[in-house]
Parts: sequence; C-alpha cells; structure tokens
Amino acid sequence: MTLATGKNGASPSRPPAPPQAYDPLDEIGLIGHSREFQHVRDLIQKLSQFDAPLLVLGETGTGKERAARAIHYLGTRQNHPFIPVNCGALPDTLVENELFGHASGAFTDAKGEQPGLIAQADGGTLFLDEVDTLSPRAQVTLLRFLQDQNYRPLGGKKFIRADVRVMAASNRDLHALVRKGSFRQDLLFRLDILDLVLPPLRQREHDIETLSLHFLERYRLRYNLPTRSLHPETLEWMRTYHWPGNIRELENFLHRACLLADGDQIRVAPLSCSVETGCVSEGTTPGPITNVSFQEAKAQAIEEFEVSYLSALIIETGGNITEAARRSGKERRSLARLLKKHGIDRTQF
Repeated sequence: MTLATGKNGASPSRPPAPPQAYDPLDEIGLIGHSREFQHVRDLIQKLSQFDAPLLVLGETGTGKERAARAIHYLGTRQNHPFIPVNCGALPDTLVENELFGHASGAFTDAKGEQPGLIAQADGGTLFLDEVDTLSPRAQVTLLRFLQDQNYRPLGGKKFIRADVRVMAASNRDLHALVRKGSFRQDLLFRLDILDLVLPPLRQREHDIETLSLHFLERYRLRYNLPTRSLHPETLEWMRTYHWPGNIRELENFLHRACLLADGDQIRVAPLSCSVETGCVSEGTTPGPITNVSFQEAKAQAIEEFEVSYLSALIIETGGNITEAARRSGKERRSLARLLKKHGIDRTQF
C-alpha cells in the first residue's frame, strides 16, 4: 500500500483545525466556564447593553473592577474612557475637588483650571471602587450629582451636564451598612439600579485549573521561563483550599510558585494562610523552643504571628491599607509601620 501524496509528491497537509471562537471575556481576563461563573459571564453580556447605574458586589479579589471594565468595553461607551476611582483614597476635604475639579482662582493654589474625575470620564464610565468607604459628606456630594448628573466645578459659575455611566463596587453588605446608619439608603437606591454579584473562588472549584494554567502561562512569558505544570497533588490541594483572597490570592500564589519551582512541575507543600487561622504548613510540626529563654520564644512567636496575620490580611484586602486597618482595628499609620518592619510589600498583592 502506498500513501496518497499531493502535488510534487508531497504528502497532503491536514485540513486546518477550525479556529477557536474569539471570546472577548477571555481577552479581558474573565476566565472560567463553571456553571457558577458562566451565569456571571452571561449577565455581563446582558448588562453591557444598558446604560443604567450598576453595583458590582463580591468579596475582595473576585475581580469586581475587571467585570466593570468588561461591561464598559462591551457596551456603547467602549470608545470612551473608563475611569476607576478608589473611594477609600479620596480625602474627605477634597472630594468635590477630585470629582468636579476647580476653576482658576477657586482657592489659593488654584492657578489654573483643573478638570475633575467626572470630566475625565465624559462619554465613558466612572467606576467607584470601595464605595462603602465614602464619608457621610462624600456620600451627600455623590448623591447630589447622581440625581441629575449636573455638577459645578469649585469656583465655577455654571453647572455642567455630565455624560457618564456610573458603576460602583463594594465587598461589604451595603444593606447592612444602611441599617447601621453608615451608608445612605437614598444613595444605595441611586447606585443599585442594576447589580452583579461575583462568586468567591471557593464556589468555582472547576475553574481553578483553568485559571491556574492562565496565570502560569502569563508568568512564563513575562520571565521567559520553561513551561510549568501543576503536580496532581498540588492541584488537588488548590481545589480544596478556601482561598480567602480569591483570584488575587491564587494569582499571587502561582506567581511565587512559578518563580521558585525547582523543575518544570510545581509541587509544593503550600502554606495555608488566613486571618482567622494564621499560617499552617502541611506536614510540619513545631521545632523545639525550650533551648531559648521565655522572652525570646515569646518574641519569636509574636513575630511569626504578625507576619502570617499581616500577609493574609494584605492578600484578603488586595493591598488596600485603609481596608486592612479597618479590619484589623489598627490605625493606618501603625499598620503601615508593621508592614514595613516585616518587609511586607502591599503592592505585590
């Protein structure tokens, strides 16, 4: 028997594989096809068709800003700016200046006209992240703008009509904050016309491998490394771990593992950290401590606790010092000093 050949005796080439359908949500980074996340992907496609205010809810690290960006870039405003604002970083005394800008001569240092964030987002989307951190004064300022989308720059004489879609996000229960009196109910009504709730990673077990391969490939390309794979035991652990920091924690874990892997396969005894439990390394037992003084052992235990607690806290809050200080009950400056003391870089999370 002879094989069929093509022109000039060459073997006929196989027909090309059908091209994989382009998925804009994969391109944006909203990766996952579990039943729980497919519902989110379908809803994102639907929400992008409308232009009403939107509230995105979900735990820290679930991808709230990424989801908001997807809705923006799939919608009619895609050719206009997407302006993200961390509300926790807005100084209470400068909220109006940050949002509305100022006219020349509005105050001593206002030597020229300065557009605010709303003007920068004109035609596009203004994304208010951590909207729950707004002070009562800032909430009133935002509510006044949302009522008719008119604003006046500080020192300005005329009101300006804004053409922006407002999206907001929070990792807290805003209805509970309303009941406590720390968040305005009328502001919640203005923001929550449409809503999107992102599931935590622990409810997306079937997406963990897909996400992991995506992150490993990202860091392989960034650092020009050989292809990395996950050992089955590592993958099994990843599927059962709680992931309190959600996708952000998963990415951070794989970033580190990809760089420190001894071979082509990532096989680790992971350090399971959370604010509630501290850090516990699988298969390890405490070493002897009676060969040091009580004070030395106590100091060592305190240092280990601080490192594990702060590392998990920063992971869960995505490096947001304001939110980390609120959760830990410490002053912001005091917390920042502790992070510096232990060499914990919040920008790496």
